[in-house]
Amino acid sequence: MGWSSYAAFLALAAVVVVVPGPDLAVVTRSSLLGGARAGRWSSLGVATACVLQGAAAAAGLGTLLRDSTVAFAVLRIAGAAYLFTLGIRAWRSARRGDYPASLAGQPAAGPSTAWRGWRQGFVTNATNPKVLVFYLAVLPPFLRPGAAPTWLLAFAWSHAVLTLAYLWGVSAGMARLGRFLSRRRVRRTLDAVTGAALMGFGMALALERL
Repeated sequence: MGWSSYAAFLALAAVVVVVPGPDLAVVTRSSLLGGARAGRWSSLGVATACVLQGAAAAAGLGTLLRDSTVAFAVLRIAGAAYLFTLGIRAWRSARRGDYPASLAGQPAAGPSTAWRGWRQGFVTNATNPKVLVFYLAVLPPFLRPGAAPTWLLAFAWSHAVLTLAYLWGVSAGMARLGRFLSRRRVRRTLDAVTGAALMGFGMALALERL
């Protein structure tokens, strides 16, 4: 494989990563709830799911899942339901407007924060069939015909690394804006916006034909 093909893929992957989607919305929501630490763990959950989906695509399991209409539909509906649930929670939080006095972006104590952030990021990405479609449909044209599956794995994991770096950057940026984001009016607005985004992504995923 040539470095030119790899560089071209990285350029495309970088564009895909920065396009707003469910992963960004979930990391934003986690950062608002638990600070930068929760945002980083949520980002790690997203990257972990990308790694596993990339491994599934390289092993040929992704093709089997893609060709199974029932399995793909179940995965799609599960992902949509999860996003919609997170969106409803965000809207409820915006409606109540009852926020702790601690500043957004401060590290939250306790392992439960890390686990909750990681779980939300992982489930959101793992139940999004578009990630698997990206690895199965978009990635192969960058590979030489007959290339070993390890090359597909390397490309897919590079995408996971880019995703992690970008989402960590988002968490760090929100931490720097901690005092501003801790204002009640700002928090309510962000909760309402992220809640609407999560429910919108969920609805789009449920209705979309892949």
